[in-house]
Amino acid sequence: MKIDIKETVARKILTEAKGYLDVGFTHSLNPYSGCAFACLYCYVREMPIQKFKEIPWGEWLTIKTNAAEKYRREIIKLPKKNKSVNIFMSSATDPYQPIERKTELTRALLAEMIENPPDFVQLQTRGSLITRDIDLLVKLKEKCEVLVSMTIETDREDVKRIFAPFATGIKLRLKTLKQVHDAGISTQASISPVLPFTPDFPKVLDGIVDHIWIDTLSIGDGSMGKRSARLGMPALFRQHELEKWYRSDIHVAVEKYFHKYFPSEMIRVSKEEAFLK
Repeated sequence: MKIDIKETVARKILTEAKGYLDVGFTHSLNPYSGCAFACLYCYVREMPIQKFKEIPWGEWLTIKTNAAEKYRREIIKLPKKNKSVNIFMSSATDPYQPIERKTELTRALLAEMIENPPDFVQLQTRGSLITRDIDLLVKLKEKCEVLVSMTIETDREDVKRIFAPFATGIKLRLKTLKQVHDAGISTQASISPVLPFTPDFPKVLDGIVDHIWIDTLSIGDGSMGKRSARLGMPALFRQHELEKWYRSDIHVAVEKYFHKYFPSEMIRVSKEEAFLK
């Protein structure tokens, strides 16, 4: 798929956390706008950044060329007295876009964080390229708390191809997560959103994650499932005879199932009242 790529100079790179991010995070950081992974369920498709675009989601990407420089300037100016700086990277894109191999924008940001660390940073990705930066992540975790959260919606490649055909394969994501975990960096499997999986899903995560995050199309789209409905998710589930998985309470069943394999303190579940984006 051809991607329309542009460059821009960002006016601001650290955005104050709102909505669900306001629970635990002070800022979000998006080194890119747009996303080449083009997942069909992505709630960003229903946000203003895309709604007013003529180019479809997944077919455009904007590189914020000055992201590292802006981070350095902004983090230094942030008042830190009695307040932690907790960064979510990223909320509306993936910091490991395929073009990151060339731009090294996220890598430059991690290098800046080593020099001017926040108190906590969570890297949310589905990209295997993050293994390139293990050297910097190891250094960064000496300066602040670091969590690498890999989106793994399912353990079924066939299901992944339906909902996220251009995203990194599940097996490669699992391999990537293991490499990061083996390097001594805290890891999380983000089952976000919950897609149909096999009974062995918990087993493939055993030993490679410190946390499991459970999120769904109903409680994770910021509008109690309305955005997911507008994106055609109910019809897509029905089309592939997966409708039994499209339930507003699916997180309850998934949490219960994962509790059979992992202790309670490892499992985190999104709460409806927190998702008010």
